[in-house]
Amino acid sequence: MLPLVALVGRPNVGKSTIFNALTRSRDALVHDEPGVTRDRHYGICRRDEDHPFALCDTGGLSGDEEGLAGATARQARSAVEEADLVLFVVDGREGPSALDENILHWLRKSGRRFFLVVNKTDGLDEEAVVAEFARFGVERIIPISAAHQRGIPDLLEEIIPELPAERDVEILPDEPGRIRIAFLGRPNVGKSTLVNRLLGEERMIASEVPGTTRDSIAVAMERDGKPYLLIDTAGLRRRAKVEEAVEKFSVFKTLQAIENAQVVVVMLDAGEGVTEQDATVLGYVLDSGRALVVAVNKWDDQDKYTREQALSMLERKLSFCEWAERMTISAKNGTGLKELFKAIHRAHASATHQFSTAETTKALQVAVESFPPPVVRGHVAKMKFAHPGGANPPTFIVHGNRLTSLTESYRRYLENFFRKRFKLVGTPVKFVFREGENPYEGKKNVLTERQVKAKRRLMKHVKGK
Repeated sequence: MLPLVALVGRPNVGKSTIFNALTRSRDALVHDEPGVTRDRHYGICRRDEDHPFALCDTGGLSGDEEGLAGATARQARSAVEEADLVLFVVDGREGPSALDENILHWLRKSGRRFFLVVNKTDGLDEEAVVAEFARFGVERIIPISAAHQRGIPDLLEEIIPELPAERDVEILPDEPGRIRIAFLGRPNVGKSTLVNRLLGEERMIASEVPGTTRDSIAVAMERDGKPYLLIDTAGLRRRAKVEEAVEKFSVFKTLQAIENAQVVVVMLDAGEGVTEQDATVLGYVLDSGRALVVAVNKWDDQDKYTREQALSMLERKLSFCEWAERMTISAKNGTGLKELFKAIHRAHASATHQFSTAETTKALQVAVESFPPPVVRGHVAKMKFAHPGGANPPTFIVHGNRLTSLTESYRRYLENFFRKRFKLVGTPVKFVFREGENPYEGKKNVLTERQVKAKRRLMKHVKGK
């Protein structure tokens, strides 16, 4: 499973800025149950592709144990208890405070490994700032300026070696021909009902692979002679009975399920439409690049008017992932499941298709001929060739010159063109643009002896006139 790093500190020290810098996103899972605030945000840091880790941004600790501040403190404690490493963030401009010392004392009592991250050091003497916090007696003090992205690479170099070398649970096996599917959704959306129906009706369960308390449960099954591995997060509802840890478990299990899956099925309630929490879960899937199918459950329970309203809302609110197929199902009655699995297969086939350099380059040439790139500040991008760069999501690497001048709208055009040409459904498409290196950059043109003599003769001739 992914290691977890928690950010803690008093308010306004820049924890969220560090979170944004490391994850390049800010996602909050909004939970409808009482007692859970919106102060905790989760994401995955993939800046080092070989060493991804989960990151938790907690609310600021003010020292107050009452009201909302008390709920925030309890959430921070829960995050620290589950974290493999804690980043204790302080403000370099304001210097050490009594509240910082209280948080430091609490962290030491927790027994968790932690670094002291001194943020907002831009324009300051870093050595002097570090010396000021040295009285805390913390061995690892890392000065950064998250707002200016300064020190973030150094912070990563400190974090990664401290994380567990091996995950507590082995990544689910990549068995050829077996599609790994994660079913995600908020409580009461029908996730458990769907999984139970799939496993209970003329299905053969080959094995069960239980994970840790923070992991999903993988269940191998066959349906219509085809093998699948269901990554089941149905236990989230039971976890909700655990005090304040509900959001921690639900988000972490959601992230882990997405990481282990090839296709993610996000379930929505036809009677409620797309909620803020649904959009957040969809955002996690889009960030991961996984294939996606949207399953609208409880369809049989709705009247004609409600169905029309639901379809209209889906069209409007899911425009950011219009490439994902939307399937209407009833987990309780078992209707629509055959079509759902057809959509899963289409998404999986598109996401894992192996392209050749020849066909991707040909597609690029046709796209450019059909609609040439626009002139931007006197420059026109020249795209020479393309080749595949990976799967799930399908990635295309385009080589050429002046590619930085490509507008966002033209990049979207290329994405839509490739999607239509290769009939890709249910998966995002990623483009990487690489410019060729200038072989003469940094080199001085040294004249040969013959060229020097010719230049002298020319200069003499010009002056003679």
